[in-house]
Amino acid sequence: MKKIILLPSKIAQKIAAGEVIERPFSVVKELVENSLDAGSTEIKVEVIEGGKRLIRVSDNGQGMSREDASISFERHSTSKLKQEEDLDKISTMGFRGEALPSISAVSRVSLKTSDGIGEKGTQVVREGEEMLRCEDVAFPRGTSIEVKDLFFNLPARQKFLRSDRAELSQIVRYITHIALAFPEVRFSVQHGNRRVFDYPAVTSIKERLYQVYGKSVLERLMAVDHEEDGRGILGFVSRPPSGRKDRSHQLFYVNNRLVKDRMLQAALNQGFRGYLEKDRFAEAFLFLTLPYPEVDVNVHPTKAEVRFKESQPIFYLIQAGIAKAITKELGIKEVYPAQPEIRESRRIDEKYQPSLMAFPDNVDVRMEKSFKREIKREPGYPRVLGQYLDTYIVATAEDGVLIIDQHNAHERVLYERYMEIDQKEGWPRKMSLLPMVFDLSASQVLNFEHNRALLEEVGFLVENMGGRSFALKEYPDIFKEEEAKQIFLSLLEGIKEEKVLDKKGSMIATLACKSAVKAGQPLVFEKMNYLVEELFQTTNPSLCPHGRPIILKIGRGQIEKEIKRK
Repeated sequence: MKKIILLPSKIAQKIAAGEVIERPFSVVKELVENSLDAGSTEIKVEVIEGGKRLIRVSDNGQGMSREDASISFERHSTSKLKQEEDLDKISTMGFRGEALPSISAVSRVSLKTSDGIGEKGTQVVREGEEMLRCEDVAFPRGTSIEVKDLFFNLPARQKFLRSDRAELSQIVRYITHIALAFPEVRFSVQHGNRRVFDYPAVTSIKERLYQVYGKSVLERLMAVDHEEDGRGILGFVSRPPSGRKDRSHQLFYVNNRLVKDRMLQAALNQGFRGYLEKDRFAEAFLFLTLPYPEVDVNVHPTKAEVRFKESQPIFYLIQAGIAKAITKELGIKEVYPAQPEIRESRRIDEKYQPSLMAFPDNVDVRMEKSFKREIKREPGYPRVLGQYLDTYIVATAEDGVLIIDQHNAHERVLYERYMEIDQKEGWPRKMSLLPMVFDLSASQVLNFEHNRALLEEVGFLVENMGGRSFALKEYPDIFKEEEAKQIFLSLLEGIKEEKVLDKKGSMIATLACKSAVKAGQPLVFEKMNYLVEELFQTTNPSLCPHGRPIILKIGRGQIEKEIKRK
């Protein structure tokens, strides 16, 4: 009895469809790409129940004739490729000829389209693999596709879909990202009866960035514009030394196609090395224009990844573009290699003389509220020697020397204090003298609405002022007014991922991080003593709430071995 059989075509088509259509976002992506390839200047996306019940994508593009509409549901039907050589110079967003067949294989589809030539348009209605009808219909030039009951014939796939909010968030994130590459196109998203956003057509990427992310993001970016050897890069990146604590604002486009590529990310990180604050990542909205034969976009079922014929020139292109932007922004004089010269030895008094102990008596140090309690004088705690590099507290223990990161240590102390406040006392608040108004992106608005009650629990009262504008009315009493807005935005970003199980704990950890003393901040001796004593009374003196180490211990045995005392 033979073991190998040929799968029935219906099963094979469903499996193939699953490679392209993973969730509602996949449907939206494929249909929007088709709309862009059709030359549309307006694209409207409507969804119900996060796209699980209904997805409708409408455009004013070229549309199709009745003949083309009928054949468009056949597998590998495409208007983008004519011959094998075309694979080496793909300039369209879609090209595989799998979108409509894959979508119709796992849903109920209704397509209305017109090329504007005849008096009537065409409607095609399908359910799974079955064509129900193809008929004339009154319809203007363009195309509208309704996709209902996604995976109705694949219950196993339906079970793995996430909540309506999660599926909608993924759709919103994709549309806002693709909208950056096509500022000349109007994009809108509607969820049920609610308009999520509507971005009218504009004339530049800068204007579209303002629409999507608001003034606050745009103000901390600088322009990149560089070209060499037929390759170009333009867009916007972080203005040093600012940055973000995550990589969520690192977007790369290759010939207007949004892609994920580690090499591009590595080039960005390398370009900013030494220019950003510690533990910060550059924001980047970068658009690469490359000769089509140098890019293979046919390496991933959903076209999310590309392969470059040569990676090194592109790596250098990104680095050169960033270096040029930084030089212009910071006014750094470019230095060219010169003939070597013999330098005179520095005088003794010019040499760098490191000092372990740094106790400035008259330094104006911000008085943290946690330092206001009386310093304990209990025996058994490490004895503080001093501060090194205004960042590390040096202390002695019975069996060695401790190097304590002052920021991480204070963060641990504050975190446990804040948890106590949250559980027992409730957060003290103060009102803004004048409401601080700021704009949120569409994704941030959804995230805020979902977590509004939780944010209020930790002291942030924010009200909608209309559209994407919001005002911070109240904030925790532990912060200064000018800090409160940035801390609120940090909280909003930190809890956006569903994988964060303890959102309250994550919020409080962020509050502790933002209010802790910083690296490079001088501390008077009393504060160092207090901080060390408080640290060793916490439940976990070795790690900060984010998992970073607090203490480096150099044991007595190691010291004596290196000094050769033993």
